[in-house]
Amino acid sequence: MEAKRQDLNVFGMTCAACSTRVEKSLNKAVGVEKANVNLVTESAAVYYDPEQIAPEQLIEIVKHAGYDAAEKMSKEEKDAVLEKQFKREVRRFILSAILALPLLLTMVTHIPYLHHTAFAMGVDAVISPTIQLILATVIQFYIGWRFYDGAYKSLRGKSANMDVLVALGTSSAYFYSLAEYVRQLVNPNVEAHYYFETSAILITLILLGKLLESYATSKTTQSIAGLLKLQSKEAVVLRENQEWKVPVDELAIGDVILVRPGEKVPIDAVVLSGETSVDESMISGEPVPVEKKAGDAVIGSTVNFDGGFQARVTKRMDETVLSTIIQLVEEAQGVKAPIQRLADRISGIFVPIVLVIAVVTFAIWMIATGGVLDQSLQVAIAVLVIACPCALGLATPTAIMSGTGKGAESGILFKGGEHLERTAKVDTVIFDKTGTLTEGKLRVTNMLDNHVDFKRFAGAMEAQSEHPIAKAVLAYLENVDENEVRAEKIRAKAGHGMVGVLNGAKVSLGSYRFIAQSVAIEKEADDVMQQWMQAGQTIVAMSIDGVFAGAFGLLDTPRKEAKEAISRLQELGVKTAIASGDQRVVVENIAAELGIDDVYAEQLPNDKSDLVAGLQKQGHVVAFVGDGINDAPALATADTGISIGTGTDIAIETGDVTLVGHQLTLVPQTIQLSRATMRNIRQNFFWALAYNCAGIPIAAIGLLAPWVAGLAMAGSSVSVVANALRLKRVKLK
Repeated sequence: MEAKRQDLNVFGMTCAACSTRVEKSLNKAVGVEKANVNLVTESAAVYYDPEQIAPEQLIEIVKHAGYDAAEKMSKEEKDAVLEKQFKREVRRFILSAILALPLLLTMVTHIPYLHHTAFAMGVDAVISPTIQLILATVIQFYIGWRFYDGAYKSLRGKSANMDVLVALGTSSAYFYSLAEYVRQLVNPNVEAHYYFETSAILITLILLGKLLESYATSKTTQSIAGLLKLQSKEAVVLRENQEWKVPVDELAIGDVILVRPGEKVPIDAVVLSGETSVDESMISGEPVPVEKKAGDAVIGSTVNFDGGFQARVTKRMDETVLSTIIQLVEEAQGVKAPIQRLADRISGIFVPIVLVIAVVTFAIWMIATGGVLDQSLQVAIAVLVIACPCALGLATPTAIMSGTGKGAESGILFKGGEHLERTAKVDTVIFDKTGTLTEGKLRVTNMLDNHVDFKRFAGAMEAQSEHPIAKAVLAYLENVDENEVRAEKIRAKAGHGMVGVLNGAKVSLGSYRFIAQSVAIEKEADDVMQQWMQAGQTIVAMSIDGVFAGAFGLLDTPRKEAKEAISRLQELGVKTAIASGDQRVVVENIAAELGIDDVYAEQLPNDKSDLVAGLQKQGHVVAFVGDGINDAPALATADTGISIGTGTDIAIETGDVTLVGHQLTLVPQTIQLSRATMRNIRQNFFWALAYNCAGIPIAAIGLLAPWVAGLAMAGSSVSVVANALRLKRVKLK
């Protein structure tokens, strides 16, 4: 039996270890063929045998793993849940920051030569140990409970993540301070050492990092909703020689529909009668409308230009080209592997080692001191505190904050830290052509003028049309005066051009084929136009009173900075390619002009996503740069989808990185910034662990008091933050 797909929303995942645990739990279940869990979109795509397992059981498996799950919600429902979660996290951070601020002041009492100053004594008087205990307890067990919960789930799943480190480090500081508090209650003459602020500030800082990370990934893509908005809602269907307006969902294969000029084609169909031209740029990405006549296929949601036609429905609504694109985007987003956080991988090794060292240290000191519990416990706690993961927890978010901030200043918007990591590994960049590498609109590049009235008549004719080609010709002829031209009986020849009477002369204006069918064109002029067409140019020709009068050659030209962008990518060791729905000769000419390495022409949307997937199977890390709806599947499939800010909303929402404006030099800068940020993160991990690795042996031999360990931990955090801020000074070329 063919596997059925069930999409689930999964809530409560906080790191890559969480999504991996859910994925493993689902894949182990009998009847599940494959499960893909996406941390960023908080979703799971499960392929299962309905005879062996039911959707309700899949949800129970996720819940047993320690997370909440539900059948796929609507966009509105999921947005409401995510917004509610985010607001709750914001409230908890604000409360934690307010409660931790008084505790922060108590740190001065741990500094030698300062703890007997008037300021330190004033702090001790106002913020008594009891107040410290109350404040720290609220932070530790109310605000910080999520770390205990996450640590429990991680350990139950036989792994150790950041939550284990946070719970371990904060608990050691808190419970040591609690023991000191009780000891002083029993004997007021004892000088107690409190480190409540260590655990409280640690939780607050890590909450801030997680909040910033959550904010970066909480805005899940809106591409599916955007694509759905493009679909027509109603269609005019012909039944018993009468026109009926019906919802598109009610159309059946074989129904005959009527599409008038200016309307959207409601569904995929084949033309029965009539001639027109259709704007298919949403699918092909090409700006030139496509001529349609009887027998030609038309695509749902494309725009009919200048002629009405009747067509027979050939596909159901869920089988149309646009529906296929929606499905491709949805599946590509669903199977994206979540980033494996380096901090979690380190913690998986680091936590067990620290625990063993702490236990061994405690045992050795108990033996060496003849069973002196207080001193042995203090040394063991010092080991745990110096190993506390404050800097490790800050290493990634601080660098990501700094890197994304630098990117925003430069016009590069990353949608989350995971996209920074993937982009740094990119070795191949594929560009869409139209609207990305090129201007995205036709421009007259050549002209043949064989008649004294050619330019005046062309301007007068094109002034009567809203066609994109007409606008390009008029822009070229903007200084030509056609006021003295008397125009009569001008009408469109759908899919071909225009005819009319100008100053008493019969004039035809349109495609090369349209004019060549009605008049003889001398060989010299014909040879020139053939060369234009071989170079991929669109031809607009004219005849006056049956005589060839002239022609325009139009082309979509490369952006002025495109060549520089390609050159810079190649300097970074990145291979470049172009993928376009246009004919091969046009794409090859553009590639040769810009110095692009590989050419993929006549590519439909699914071809582009298949191309990306094929390169990924060969081991390449692929970025796709695009701006159109037709680029959405490829943007979603790519390791990094880079969307142009001036492009469609769908392309922007589907991409992982958005470039504000349309400077293609931002593409190599994106990769450069990503690589710099990842280097910074690795440096941060070094400094985060350097203090721990250096301090643990010092603490183990009893030369490091807990308060010094806390100070060293703070020092590692300062080092990490200072290093991350260096990204602000990175010069992007």
